[in-house]
Amino acid sequence: MLRTAEAATTLASLGLTTVALLVLAAFLAGWVDAVVGGGGLVQLPALLLVPGMDPVQALATNKLAGAMGTGTSAATYYRRVHPSLRTALPTAAVAALGAAGGALCAAAVPAGVLTPVILVALVLVAAYTLLKPDLGSVTALRFSGHRHTVVAALTGGVIGFYDGIAGPGTGAFLVFALVGLLGYAFLAASATAKIVNLATNLGALAVFTAHGSVLWGLGLVMGSANLLGGWLGARTAVSAGSRFVRTVFLLVVAVLVVRLGRQVLHG
Repeated sequence: MLRTAEAATTLASLGLTTVALLVLAAFLAGWVDAVVGGGGLVQLPALLLVPGMDPVQALATNKLAGAMGTGTSAATYYRRVHPSLRTALPTAAVAALGAAGGALCAAAVPAGVLTPVILVALVLVAAYTLLKPDLGSVTALRFSGHRHTVVAALTGGVIGFYDGIAGPGTGAFLVFALVGLLGYAFLAASATAKIVNLATNLGALAVFTAHGSVLWGLGLVMGSANLLGGWLGARTAVSAGSRFVRTVFLLVVAVLVVRLGRQVLHG
């Protein structure tokens, strides 16, 4: 069960420099998240550095800001790429339930337990993507009909649970699953992933809100910056195409591997 927010961190209690840096981190996170996912790589660590902020508060506030940016990028992608809602909506629904379940377990998981597992998964994802240069260049679906929907929904549920309990790299995992497992091109995968990621953010946010863990003032300010970054990132990805998205994907995964590797090495 989540504990109610304990620290007295408020927007008014933070210095102008701290708020400015958090807003900058949120903008960058929105851009990265819109292109390929992984905005939590920037935004969540920035929140965790705020003195006096409880880790669950940081995770909850990150969900609020992330949901605002992801909603904007999802709408932009939908207008410009037209991802299939027959896949996206069922996957999003199951992923939202998974995220809510993960959020309920978030406070019970000791810090650092998941890090080595996530690190190994990211290394495998990067290696697989590098060894297959044509991966995600075009859409060639590997399943059809109800089987496609079931595989997508189950995948969304697993990644949604991870998003609720931890978060960083969720968008990248979604994109990779849609490309490597289901056969989407990188651009189409990013468009679909945004709809699913919005649902996971909202599912986790609902649980965090019920337990009073969200710092609304700070979250809304960061969310506005994340929203702007998400809008710009989605437009950039649509204009540049799948090859650009693949390149950013590999860069984000590489940075995640380095950061998580440092955490494992330093305990």
